[in-house]
Amino acid sequence: MLATGHYVVNRRLADGTRALHRALETERDQSYFLFATTREQLDVLRFPLGSLPKAKVRALAREFGLSIADKHDSQDICFVPTGHYADVIARLNPGAAAPGDIVDLSGKVLGRHDGIIHFTVGQRKGLKIPAREPLYVVRLEAGTRRVVVGPRAALATRRIGLHEVNWIGDATIADAIERRREVYVKVRSTREPRAAWLSRRDAGVEVELADGEEGVAPGQACVFYASAEDGARVLGGGFIRATAAVEEAARPEAVAATA
Repeated sequence: MLATGHYVVNRRLADGTRALHRALETERDQSYFLFATTREQLDVLRFPLGSLPKAKVRALAREFGLSIADKHDSQDICFVPTGHYADVIARLNPGAAAPGDIVDLSGKVLGRHDGIIHFTVGQRKGLKIPAREPLYVVRLEAGTRRVVVGPRAALATRRIGLHEVNWIGDATIADAIERRREVYVKVRSTREPRAAWLSRRDAGVEVELADGEEGVAPGQACVFYASAEDGARVLGGGFIRATAAVEEAARPEAVAATA
């Protein structure tokens, strides 16, 4: 067995199999990051902290004389203790720090930037370009090193195409989406699950959100849940391959066209 300190629950089901569930304290839940865990791995994984409140965990640490009992909470990635994520990416992939243009939705150049690694979809601050209305990063074009900006309305996404999908719900992913399957999804770790439907397209698995979601970007994880409730079962997830805006969602080819 392998036990880790992640805040998530590995629950034994009536048929003897195991299922991943959100943690007791949803504000500490880390199931979003573990969607790629397989059924075989769940058999040998244990997460003892997932069913405990953080206050109880600290009390137990003091009882056992652990030096980290009163350690400050952190949201940072463990291997980036300074929080300077761009520095790590620049070291691993120097080309990602190359300068490029900041353009509007029509392609008009509005300014320059020092590398797309300094931006994320949905970002508003740090653009350093004059505008009559607030501008947000709508998408990043790595091939041309362009940062595309636009109004907040341009961030709304309705349909998401996925790849590298992992399914740990009942049966198989094929059975699950043979018909339009209602689920709840998270497209960012800090957001609550939102109502959506899973279906299959020629390009793979697709998610249709009941309401538009902002700041959805290729490369992020989209994680499926059985419900939006505390302790909900994790059904799996995949990585976002492409997106289609709310106004494009009625066109079947929209997601494929943005891939």
